[in-house]
Amino acid sequence: IFYLTKGIVKEYAISKKGDELVLNLFNPVSFFPMSWAINGSHNTFFYEAVTDLEIWKAPGESVVAFVKENPDVLYDLLSRVYRGTDGMLNRMTYLMTGNAHSRIIVELIISAKRFGKKTTDSIEIEISEKDIAAQSGMTRETVSRELKILKDKGLVTFSRNSLKVIDLQMLEDELMDGV
Repeated sequence: IFYLTKGIVKEYAISKKGDELVLNLFNPVSFFPMSWAINGSHNTFFYEAVTDLEIWKAPGESVVAFVKENPDVLYDLLSRVYRGTDGMLNRMTYLMTGNAHSRIIVELIISAKRFGKKTTDSIEIEISEKDIAAQSGMTRETVSRELKILKDKGLVTFSRNSLKVIDLQMLEDELMDGV
């Protein structure tokens, strides 16, 4: 089991067409792949460092024993699992029923809440159009078109690998308006 104390790791699969499909991004402090350690599940995913990392490695059975003996760690782990589940359920809802516009907005909201850095007037996210495409299952061209629409509405600004959410509540309202 890996224990991430610094940096970001992406968990992804490769589609039959060869496209990278980002399933999750781990940020500090995270344990992975816990499903393998707890349930013995076969891991079929790939992991890649997105930024520089500080990471520790331990045998699965030792990690499970440690978590069982430390209820505060278990509670924190369970809390992270449920936050992640909420995010995945939101993503699934819009992947199954939403259009490109709503799918992009969901990805931006999730990224802003998990990885955004608050400034005085916005939330900054280090993310590229390619990253958003891989997380939303859309082409980079579609992502670019949708980001322009959001920019024209004054909801985001975008340059190179940095996106600013001007007002998270307004972005969430834009998502609800489309439902």
